[in-house]
Amino acid sequence: MNWKRILIPALSVTLVLGLTACGSTGGNTGSSGGTTVKKVTLRLADNQAADYPTVMGDNEFARLVKERTNGRIEVSVYPSAQLGDEKTVIEQLQLGAIDFGRVNAAPLASFDKQLNVFNLPYLFSSSDQMWKVLNGSIGDKMLDGLKTAKMVGLTYYDSGARSFYNSKKTVVHPSDLAGMKIRVQQSDIFMDLVKALGASPTPMAYGEVYSALQTGVIDGAENNWPSYFSTNHYQVAKYLTLDEHSRTPEILVASQASWNKLSADDQKILLQAAKDSQAVQRKSWTDLEEKAKKAVKDKGNVVSDVNIDEWQKAVQPLYDKYGKDYKDVIDQIRATK
Repeated sequence: MNWKRILIPALSVTLVLGLTACGSTGGNTGSSGGTTVKKVTLRLADNQAADYPTVMGDNEFARLVKERTNGRIEVSVYPSAQLGDEKTVIEQLQLGAIDFGRVNAAPLASFDKQLNVFNLPYLFSSSDQMWKVLNGSIGDKMLDGLKTAKMVGLTYYDSGARSFYNSKKTVVHPSDLAGMKIRVQQSDIFMDLVKALGASPTPMAYGEVYSALQTGVIDGAENNWPSYFSTNHYQVAKYLTLDEHSRTPEILVASQASWNKLSADDQKILLQAAKDSQAVQRKSWTDLEEKAKKAVKDKGNVVSDVNIDEWQKAVQPLYDKYGKDYKDVIDQIRATK
């Protein structure tokens, strides 16, 4: 028997299987020009519904990654909190159990304190100014700081601006809010904000706000345009004040553990894909916001603009209390025109 003729093909099969197995870690494999190509599938978590603007941004990020790596890296998007709420997702990102997450800067600030600066009211003078800050050196520095929390900041997404609305009267000046009971989130800074403006903060579950406005348990609340419309709060609180006190951005982040497994070239591709996905996300947000604005104005609600300087001055005590550790960053943001 010719053992050489039997052993050589057998060894060849073993070598091929061995190479394939090595290349399949973390995903499927494909072949290109006789070389085994490793395919990787990464998971991205978002707590919003599948048609929400942030998920539109997630999907664009996934599309660009797949396109620019020729299908070698795929990102699977899990919307609707399938992988947990924002706090849970952040913790899993730190452990490397989830590869990417879209989370708001507010809960992220519990893990990276510098992000607290984004929670300060009237920090930005306009949407345009905010994006100059976020997409500039200041924003990059804030994203880079997430490394101390075992995460990699990739890009910012839009979550609009929160404004006050009430069922009583037109509000243009901070003094117009005096004595009103305003629903706020269970947050020290939001409660102090309402107090600084002369109103009474009333923490309350989000789902209870409509009936509380309707029955007079509270006089007003605050949120962004799409939420004001979609919750039907506009039906029972027809006076909207565009003070835009909060513009806390969303952030697309990566797990540092997952990120470090990627090559430098792939990291560069994914970082650029994330930044390029911002345009789609922002357009989706703007479209949703415009739809809400039109619907509310068509119903005859009273929408009032304000002098932002007047409102900024009224909340200076909050900067003394919450912003003293971030004075340099605040000054840089305010100086950005």
